[in-house]
Amino acid sequence: MIKKITFLFPFYFFYMYTAGASPVKCYLKAMDDSSAFKKADSGLTKARRIKNREFNAIFEQNLAVSSAGQEFFTPKKTLLVADLSPNFVLVNTPKLPFFFVADARINLRLFASHGDPVKSPSYMPGGTLYFRINRDYYNPRFISISYTHHSNGIEGPTSNSNGTINTDSGKFTTNFYTLTYHTGKRLDIGNLIITRYDALGIELHAYLIGLGYTYPLKNKYGFVRINGNWRYNIARANSDPVDPIKKIYSNWQRFDFQFTYIADKIYNYTTLDVKKRLNVSLKYYYQFPFMQNVSFLAGLGYRGQDEYNIFFQNSYAYATFGIAAGLSFNMHPKE
Repeated sequence: MIKKITFLFPFYFFYMYTAGASPVKCYLKAMDDSSAFKKADSGLTKARRIKNREFNAIFEQNLAVSSAGQEFFTPKKTLLVADLSPNFVLVNTPKLPFFFVADARINLRLFASHGDPVKSPSYMPGGTLYFRINRDYYNPRFISISYTHHSNGIEGPTSNSNGTINTDSGKFTTNFYTLTYHTGKRLDIGNLIITRYDALGIELHAYLIGLGYTYPLKNKYGFVRINGNWRYNIARANSDPVDPIKKIYSNWQRFDFQFTYIADKIYNYTTLDVKKRLNVSLKYYYQFPFMQNVSFLAGLGYRGQDEYNIFFQNSYAYATFGIAAGLSFNMHPKE
C-alpha cells in the first residue's frame, strides 16, 4: 500500500496542479492525503494481525493431546498404553496468516506378557500447516495440511513363510498426507466459554504412487481414509488464586469424537464392511481447577483396523481410562 502511494504521489501532485491549485497547496494536499492513506494501511495491518493472533489461538486449541493410562477388552492385554504427542510450534506469529507445528508422536503399549515388553511402538513424526480462510473468531473456518511418517522401527520380514503377518518382528512402514477442512463456533454464556470444532478430511498414503510403504501391506492396510472429528469444549471462570477479585478462564470439560473410514481395497471386504473399515472413539476429559493443562480422561471405542503398526489386522471394541495433557488445554482469557 505504501509503495503504491509513493509511486502515485507525483501523478497526484500533477493532477492537483492542472486543476488550478498553487504548487504549495498541491504539495500540502498530497502530503495530507498520503498520510491518511498510510494511517488506513496501518489500521488494516493491525486488524489483520489481530485476526491472525486470534486464529493462532484457535489452531493451538485443535492440537493433539498426549495421554497415558490403560485400555480394557483388547485382544492382547496391556499394563499401560500411552499416546505421546509433543507439539513443537515452529510458526506462531500475528504477522502471518498461518500456523505450523511439528509433532514427534509416539504410540506405545506395555504388554502384559513375559518381561513386560513395550512391543514395537508406533513412531509417527510429522508436521501440520494451518491457515485461516475467514476472519470470524466466533465462527472460524480454516484448513490444515499435514505429512506423517508411520513405522515401528523393526527390520524383520513383514510376512511369515506361510503368508501371515509377522506381528512378532515384522517391519511396518507407511507415509501419508492429510487434507482437512475445519469449522468452529464459540459461545460466551455467563461464566462459560463453549467452543465446538468440526473437521472432515481425507488421508492419502504414498502407496498410491508406489512410494514409502512396506510392500506386503498392499491390499491389506487402508491407504485411503476419510477422517472426521467433533470436539466440544467447555471452559469456565474461576477466581484467580492470587487476586480473588479477578477471574481467569480455564478448561473444565471436553468431549472428543473421532472416526476413520477406510475407503480403498483391503482383503476381500466390501465397501460397507463396517467391522473392518471403521475406527471410532469417544473420549471425555475433566479438568480440575488445580490442574495445569492436565485432565482425567475416560472413553470408549472400536477399531476395525488397529492403528498400532504391525497389529493392524486386529478388530475389537475397547474402553480407556487415564490422564491427558497438551497445549490445547491452555484456555485463553475471554476477550
